[in-house]
Amino acid sequence: MVTILIGYVLVLAILRIFESRLIFFPDYPSRLAGDRHPRGLRVEDVWLTSSDSVKLHGWWIPNANAKFTFLAFHGNAGNVADRASVYEFLRDTPANVLALEYRGYGRSEGKPSEAGFYRDADAAYAYLANERKLDPNTIISFGQSLGTAVAAHLAAGHTVGGVLLEAPFLSAASVARKSFWFLPGTGLLAYSQFDTKARLKEIRAPILIVHCREDAVLPFRMGQEVYDAARAPKEFLAINDSCHEEASLIAPSEYRVTLLKFLSSIAPHGNPR
Repeated sequence: MVTILIGYVLVLAILRIFESRLIFFPDYPSRLAGDRHPRGLRVEDVWLTSSDSVKLHGWWIPNANAKFTFLAFHGNAGNVADRASVYEFLRDTPANVLALEYRGYGRSEGKPSEAGFYRDADAAYAYLANERKLDPNTIISFGQSLGTAVAAHLAAGHTVGGVLLEAPFLSAASVARKSFWFLPGTGLLAYSQFDTKARLKEIRAPILIVHCREDAVLPFRMGQEVYDAARAPKEFLAINDSCHEEASLIAPSEYRVTLLKFLSSIAPHGNPR
């Protein structure tokens, strides 16, 4: 019995030591995979510098008829090039899109970390406000999967017009409990918090949550839990299909109708560029 207990504690310790490698996947399937010049999507490379001097890469995708700008935080693994179809969908709402590659991902420098991701988000927001001169009320903080925690954190600390969370989760601990269900106590060891639940209490902007009923990565119930924890005004779109970050590709018409209705409820001020 003592041997089993010691072995169990060692396993938990190993998980804690290698937590970063279990959370962040910047090199899967390949750090620079994807089409960097997607057909039908005009992208401009943007270079930003975070508050701790990390050089970051992103895509600026303009739309001359834009009323809003999506500040997009992608999910784990891959980079912005892997999500070109998603950004095309957002652009056609119509809207501008600034798609950020986190530190350690894609062409951005540095190493991934939760605190670092939040600094990266701040740098992207500052770019929209200071360089593009956008009215903060026309910025939509958009995140997918892991990026939903970043989008929520940004919206809790900055003025935004709205928040769009696709396949969200309450916290890193909740995901750890789901992934390592066979190891009781794993959630307590999660050093990275990604505490969306706490941030939801601080967000004043309208929130739209999108989740696929048959999400094999983050179960549908996690999206429901996020919705329940969010402040009003809030909306929930359930996609009756199997997908994770592909809701706009699986059900584009349904997604577009709901998104346009959500955006029409937000009164933008100023003129996005």
